[in-house]
Amino acid sequence: MVLPIEPGRDCAECPRLVEYREASRAKQPTWHNAPVESAGPINARLLIAGLAPGMKGANRTGRPFTGDFAGDLLYPTLVKYGFADGTYGREADDGLTLTDCRITNAVRCVPPQNKPTGAEVLACRPFLQNEIAAMADLRVILALGGIAHQAVLRTLGLKVSAHKFAHRACYEVAEGVMMIDSYHCSRLNTNTGRLTEAMFHDVFEDIHRLMG
Repeated sequence: MVLPIEPGRDCAECPRLVEYREASRAKQPTWHNAPVESAGPINARLLIAGLAPGMKGANRTGRPFTGDFAGDLLYPTLVKYGFADGTYGREADDGLTLTDCRITNAVRCVPPQNKPTGAEVLACRPFLQNEIAAMADLRVILALGGIAHQAVLRTLGLKVSAHKFAHRACYEVAEGVMMIDSYHCSRLNTNTGRLTEAMFHDVFEDIHRLMG
């Protein structure tokens, strides 16, 4: 039996998220407005984990981190370091292809104010568990932000208290699998200088070293 790694388009697990999704469908009927599937090959060695889709980003376009400010830093960095081919164009049909990299979110539906509840993260956890289990060649997980960091640890059954979040912190989270942290590539973090392009590139230098 193949375990599901994605919820269905009309997943009803989280009533608050369903209500928010239906309201967006009524207001913006041409948008994706559904759980956002992971992007990239399942046999990738790198998994990038965010928290949840953005309303005008992935919820609109249907591809993680596509159409919002975070993607403007993430995708060109992936191209620079050989994890993507093409040119990022802020749309899911821009022709960009992920190579040896998969991108996912701990919560697949857009939450109000970009803040899922703990119950919503828990409800989506089986999809992330099954996804990680299906990635036979996985070597590195990049957690974007502290909440994604916690979600990955809990998904893998590890104690958050034993694995503190810090930019460029690195932990072994499974046999042969390392997790590295980065501040989220959000507009807030880049505008305030908490995360610079150079700092983000340093994380990918670390990833290359971890992969050997």
